[in-house]
Amino acid sequence: MNSFTKVLGILFFMATNPLQAQQLTQTVRGTVIDQITKAPMPGATVMILGSDPVIGTTTDVDGYFKLAGLPLGSYSLKVDFMGFKEIIIPNVQLNSGKEVVLTISLEEDITQVEEFVVTATEKDRTINDMVQVSGRTFSVEEARKFAAAVNDPGRMAASFSGVTSTDDGNNNISIRGNSPNGLLWRMEGVDIPNPNHFVNPGTSGGGVSILSSQLLANSDFLTGAFPAEYGNALSGVFDLNLRKGNNENREFTLQAGFLGLDLAAEGPIAKGYKGSYLINYRYSTLSMLSKIGLPLGDFVTNFQDLSFNLYMPTGTKSNITLFGFGGLSDQKGDAQQDSLEWESEEDRYGSTFFSNTGAVGIKHSYIVNEGNFLQTTLLASGNSLGTTESRLDDNLQFQDRFYENYSNSKITLSSVLNTKFSSKTSLRSGFYLNQLYYNLREDDFEEDTQGLQTNISSKGSTQSIQAFSQLNYRANEKLTLNFGLHYLQLLLNNSNSIEPRLSASYVLDEKQRLSFGYGLHSQVQPLGTYFAEQVIASKIILPNEDLGLSKSHHFVFGYDRALTSFLRLKVETYYQHLFDVPIKRGVDETYSIINQQWTFATDPLVNEGFGKNYGVELTLEQFTHNDLYFLLSTSLYNSKYKTNENVWRNTAYNGNFNVTLTAGKEYQLKKERVLG
Repeated sequence: MNSFTKVLGILFFMATNPLQAQQLTQTVRGTVIDQITKAPMPGATVMILGSDPVIGTTTDVDGYFKLAGLPLGSYSLKVDFMGFKEIIIPNVQLNSGKEVVLTISLEEDITQVEEFVVTATEKDRTINDMVQVSGRTFSVEEARKFAAAVNDPGRMAASFSGVTSTDDGNNNISIRGNSPNGLLWRMEGVDIPNPNHFVNPGTSGGGVSILSSQLLANSDFLTGAFPAEYGNALSGVFDLNLRKGNNENREFTLQAGFLGLDLAAEGPIAKGYKGSYLINYRYSTLSMLSKIGLPLGDFVTNFQDLSFNLYMPTGTKSNITLFGFGGLSDQKGDAQQDSLEWESEEDRYGSTFFSNTGAVGIKHSYIVNEGNFLQTTLLASGNSLGTTESRLDDNLQFQDRFYENYSNSKITLSSVLNTKFSSKTSLRSGFYLNQLYYNLREDDFEEDTQGLQTNISSKGSTQSIQAFSQLNYRANEKLTLNFGLHYLQLLLNNSNSIEPRLSASYVLDEKQRLSFGYGLHSQVQPLGTYFAEQVIASKIILPNEDLGLSKSHHFVFGYDRALTSFLRLKVETYYQHLFDVPIKRGVDETYSIINQQWTFATDPLVNEGFGKNYGVELTLEQFTHNDLYFLLSTSLYNSKYKTNENVWRNTAYNGNFNVTLTAGKEYQLKKERVLG
């Protein structure tokens, strides 16, 4: 019997004789807080549904709870507190390697009428309590198990209604016929740059997500008519939340997959201190294979990234969070160094495409009093991408032939105040101040000097201001209204937009809900478009410096029905009217920035274009029940644009229809899941 057969025999014996080993257990713990003020809720009840005898506990003075010694498996938690809506958190998966640490927010109940009771579940609502329409929460567990998601929020979203992938080779997505560049990325309540490897200028996606699922907590994905706190976006929002590290025990995780090695470490910062750290590092598998000499073709793809979240309480009412991420990625093609193998001039050339992105922020959260919660964040971020090219001369010496580097960076200061006037009324107001930088350099080979000469050296900086206020009013247990106003201004040319937002939801009964949303939205053009240069009569001008914002009206109407406690049906119809869209001027021109995806426009443009997107979406989703889950998403839509030609044409993203079915089955061995 060889060694491999022996190993298989041992594994089979262990799998088929679980009772001979000690049963593995795990802990679920966390904090229960008020949804608006973030204040801890002592005395809340946390129970495991279906347990016999009943397993449960109550939160302490800090809102903390702990359920230890639970056998591995899947559980549903019920959390209850007098005067607040009961919430059920389904499918909490306990694995042997890591404790589950939750932060659970409860919504205050405005009435105690017993004959009309609505019990919310974590899947019923978004993390952001102000979202009434075109929003859903996605979990880390979904990103891990959805087919083709590969732990990537962007790829996972392609399973949702109204979302289509624009390229199989990356995670760029089009939302309701819009350009992928209309997507906004946020982290911990502040805008961040595109968090992906192998990005191109002006894009919102890339080849591989920089953010590991080890770091993310449940987050929101919005596809239209979003509340007033979100700005500078025309299509959708990824609103990401980070998970706090384990503040009681140190845990280490090592994962190996097709994309690479994933290392995570978390634990308490100091003994007796409630602060925690969480650090994750990834290194691409292809990089390691190339280093040991495995042939991978003409180009070798490399990436590595680091992300972290440090949570540091500074008292009973305040805490500081230091968070960030950084990613380095490149794709290298080597020149043929054996001159006898040269068959063409291209064999002499080697090139490297690089794409680097990062952000680091510090956030201060402060419970001012029982009705006010203030969050202030300072974040620095940026990305740099470009290409280098070299050529082997007859002496087999490398000579630089081309260099291009395009970079953007930003410093953001934001402050947001949540105010709870009563159980019915809350207000959220804030501002974002952005200092923006742009730099483009291009060097090309000059035969006369036999060296690189700078062709383009374009730099610029400007500022943008955003401010918002939104009121959430729960008229009664059935009707919820959200009114808001967003303001966006680019100081480079003082282009601005005052944007009203309105949404409402009406609960027909404990199973059905209607929703409506309207919003005026706008977006700043990529900075490279504003600073694009032209030379006229030996003078450099910026033809797009005064270009205005792209704008659109969003209208959404939705119907949501709970068919069972684990099966939901949702239908939404929408209309989006885009205007002030940059186009090339002329009755024979068909270019519109609506179709731009891979780079930024440098030709002279004017804000005279239009667009329209309209359609209907249906979602049928079964959350995990009897170890089976599925998501059926269907979309019928139309996406058109118009230039000075005055002809409505299909946009580059008009697919007319899209149907996606994602399903999974989990198989169990005794009480422990082993296969999905």
